[in-house]
Amino acid sequence: MRFKKAYVEITNVCNLSCAFCPGTKREKMMMNASQFEAVCKKLHPHTEYIYLHIMGEPLCHPELPLFLDIAKSNGYKVIITTNGTLLGKRGDILLSSAAVKKVNISLHSFEASIQGQTLDEYINGCILFAKKAENDKIVSLRLWNSGGMDKKNEEIKKMIAEVFSEPWTKSRNSVCIGKNIFIEYGDKFDWPDLSNGEERESVFCYGLRDQIGILSNGTVVPCCLDKDGDIALGNIFTENIEDILEKPRSKAIYNGFSSRKAVEELCRKCGYSKRFG
Repeated sequence: MRFKKAYVEITNVCNLSCAFCPGTKREKMMMNASQFEAVCKKLHPHTEYIYLHIMGEPLCHPELPLFLDIAKSNGYKVIITTNGTLLGKRGDILLSSAAVKKVNISLHSFEASIQGQTLDEYINGCILFAKKAENDKIVSLRLWNSGGMDKKNEEIKKMIAEVFSEPWTKSRNSVCIGKNIFIEYGDKFDWPDLSNGEERESVFCYGLRDQIGILSNGTVVPCCLDKDGDIALGNIFTENIEDILEKPRSKAIYNGFSSRKAVEELCRKCGYSKRFG
């Protein structure tokens, strides 16, 4: 089976505690280089895009330059999702890596208490990185907070306009503000959680259809929103992806979504799936 993307969580350690992020109950840990190399080799027949994100902040990983070299040597295109707070210190790692194709910056991370940075310093640091990346990488400045703490968005857009001059090209959910640079809008959504009360049995999702997730301990999950590994399908450190996908639980999830039915309780409690109708 081919996937459009594989989410690989190289660490679940984060330097922020954001209101929109539920965090994880799992033990804090980081993949090592040999584990990441094994993941890359086992995923190779199934995708060419690796997203370094599920939980955690990938720029916190001390071996990030080595990981990007490993991804490059295995022929992957890498997409990074970051809260942006460490771009001033470690952004050059991303800019200099030929493996990195796109950087998603979650500007809505301003909702957290960012130690040592004012809002202006934080936003301007992210904008400066985007300007440096303009000719080389795709950068998405995400404001996924509609219906949440979006009152400062207009102020943030004015700060962006001081560097990326208007007029901008608008589309439905994003605005092109420069060469390969976008502001992307999205609604605040509720992460799936087994403790949530609301359930929807009629659900469609792209989990195991165009994506798969690998947690930092090697656990394989159907999608990037299974933050605690509640739907553990196997472990990539000890099993092959092909065998994991042939398991009855994996097949039941895939076939269920084909009929717009969520067979897993976590999927029935996923707010993000509402985006797919």
